[in-house]
Amino acid sequence: MIETLRFWAIVVLLGLGVLFTFVSTVGVIRLPDVYSRAHTASQTDTLGAGFALAGVAVAFGWQHAAVYTVLLLFFVFITNPTAAHAISRSAAETGVEPILAAEGEDGNETEGDAETDGESR
Repeated sequence: MIETLRFWAIVVLLGLGVLFTFVSTVGVIRLPDVYSRAHTASQTDTLGAGFALAGVAVAFGWQHAAVYTVLLLFFVFITNPTAAHAISRSAAETGVEPILAAEGEDGNETEGDAETDGESR
């Protein structure tokens, strides 16, 4: 009974890790600017790595490798958001402008936004 529960805990943790990593990958590919890409990379990628490393730690059980995996998990939780913040801050200091939702690729308003100009947002 305990081994079956442990097996399913490992499967769920690794599945969540793969899911969040996939969402992060799609976000980095689909989002328009460095700020939103850094946001998705710092949040969902950290969760994906966290769930995957937690699954690996549960799979190892009470061994030295599990302790190292948990230490790696804490390292990822500290460094990944810090790196994303540093990248976003560097982009802001160098003058990179965020792409706003109301702007099209040529800087003009999109068709859907022209209808709501009279309404307050």
